[in-house]
Amino acid sequence: MQLNAGETGKRYKVQDMSLALEIERRMEALGMTCGTVVTVMNKKRRGAVIIKVRGTRFAIGRNIAENIQVKEEPDHE
Repeated sequence: MQLNAGETGKRYKVQDMSLALEIERRMEALGMTCGTVVTVMNKKRRGAVIIKVRGTRFAIGRNIAENIQVKEEPDHE
């Protein structure tokens, strides 16, 4: 599934990123690599997705979120 299709409050594991090289490098610098668990914090009307990665929250645009493939991560307790 695409990251922009994720539900608010759920955790997802990044499976693949099909982004332009410079954007992919920037995402890696922010700590988002394949295998990283991200939490969807909020979704904005125009498509931006606010995510939490390794304790840091940031927003990514719809066109970036559409190119990040994720798999739902079971809740940990």
